[in-house]
Amino acid sequence: MIADAAGLEDLLDRIADLAVIAVDTEADSLHCYFEKLCLIQISTPTEHVLVDPLADVPIEPLLDALADKRVIFHGADYDLRMLRRAGSFEPRDIFDTMIASRLCGVDQLGLGALVEKHFGVQLSKSSQKANWARRPLPPEMIEYAMNDTRYLLELAERIEAELHRLGRWDWFTESRDRMVASSREIKERDAENVWRISGSARLSPRAQSVLRVLWFWRDAEARAWNRPPFHVASNDDLLRISECAATGRPFPMPRMTSRRRRSFEVTLALALQVPEAEWPKMERKRGKRRTNEQLKRFDELRAVRDGVAVGLQIDPSILASRGALEAISIDSSSPALMRWQRTLIGLEPLAV
Repeated sequence: MIADAAGLEDLLDRIADLAVIAVDTEADSLHCYFEKLCLIQISTPTEHVLVDPLADVPIEPLLDALADKRVIFHGADYDLRMLRRAGSFEPRDIFDTMIASRLCGVDQLGLGALVEKHFGVQLSKSSQKANWARRPLPPEMIEYAMNDTRYLLELAERIEAELHRLGRWDWFTESRDRMVASSREIKERDAENVWRISGSARLSPRAQSVLRVLWFWRDAEARAWNRPPFHVASNDDLLRISECAATGRPFPMPRMTSRRRRSFEVTLALALQVPEAEWPKMERKRGKRRTNEQLKRFDELRAVRDGVAVGLQIDPSILASRGALEAISIDSSSPALMRWQRTLIGLEPLAV
């Protein structure tokens, strides 16, 4: 584990002349409200190293060193977001083994499944939900973390060779570039509707009003405690309590400290006093009704897509999702599909 500036400097010397490096990250989203980067895993042809961002290690020099190399990830979107939080990070070349495997027609895209398929090794899942902010890391977590990059370099070579054999390299580069662009987007919460969790639509208007108040109470409690909201109360708890409270029925209370229970009881009492005029409006998605011509165009595109997918032996959704086909059937110039996807289903590529 590299936990000081001197150790990082030695690592930078060792990787200076390398063209390709495998990288992964670990964060503590399951254990903190304010997620942070807790570990950076690095594999080279000769070693597997863990870098500790929580220690006295300047991360920027490492990110600068990686920017000039080809960096191998598995499911790069999340890692790119985490590394950009730590500093400026725009690598010259990225190879994502998850995207590449999907384009090769692989069904099981998890790293464990790919490692077992290619190397006959079963990786442990014991630390999947571990707290990566824990220090010192126990041996089993260190081993788990190192395995996240241990096989990536050789795995990338094999999958890249398969992409070229299948003639799908252009598919990969365009798909990768779209993923990288997407990973730069900052996802903002919709403050008006953020409380609308799965299952909330089936609640009565009054119950939705109660849910809205309780959701924001839970969020404030989680922030103050710096724990994920489900540590305060689960979504199922909020739905059940809101439904029962709105109709005057009793409900089981989730486990809480005495202080939090008092705060909850006051909040619930206030939620039940919200006047009907201020209850949230039922959310109705009113999409523009598609014409018969557009519906026909959708069916035609789907039939072409499905036929091409059978010939290529890949999942049809890789060529075009249902949503993308609907967008194209309404507006043929929609950017929902990439150039390679449009070409395969017989559409003119959009001008760059």
